[in-house]
Amino acid sequence: MESAHYFTAQPAGPFTRKPLTVELAGATRHVQTSSGIFSPDGIDKGTAVLFAEVPAPSPRGNLLDIGCGWGPIALTLGLMAPHAHIYAVDVNERCITLTTENAAALGLTNVTASLPEQVDPDVQFDTIWSNPPIRVGKDELHSLLRMWLPRLAPGGNAWLVVQKNLGSDSLQRWLAAELDASFTVSRESTSKSFRIIRVRKASH
Repeated sequence: MESAHYFTAQPAGPFTRKPLTVELAGATRHVQTSSGIFSPDGIDKGTAVLFAEVPAPSPRGNLLDIGCGWGPIALTLGLMAPHAHIYAVDVNERCITLTTENAAALGLTNVTASLPEQVDPDVQFDTIWSNPPIRVGKDELHSLLRMWLPRLAPGGNAWLVVQKNLGSDSLQRWLAAELDASFTVSRESTSKSFRIIRVRKASH
């Protein structure tokens, strides 16, 4: 599996861009992808379920894609919410480069891709969409979600798509126990073999 090393900062193998044609935000788009990243050949099933199941993002404010890959979620957020600022984060430098280039190719000046530690720690997010990297292991995943979910703005929502057989229900229980009483964690829907988990921050 050529994506086996996509959790590393600098994947092995040459960084060779290849064209990809996909549908994002209801239209055909031309982007670039590469080996050494998650789902290099198209939109993976989990992300497709996320797009089909979740409501439109906040039209303004700060939106976040955790684990951006080549950028399908961040680009979709940018296309759907042109007046919002989209943050796309990944530990894989190849993903950051591709998301940046793809945003530029689509004319999206509102998308910023970076390493997680490069995001201003005071920024809060009105919408978070993520197909989180479950396969990094529980400890890494928990530390990732612990870093970002508490940064939901009041009234904000995070939508996570997680495969059922990769522990979606136990992750939902962990989130409910981990986050403080201002957060509500719920299972919003099940589609194919995926669940959509919603984390909502109270308005006040």
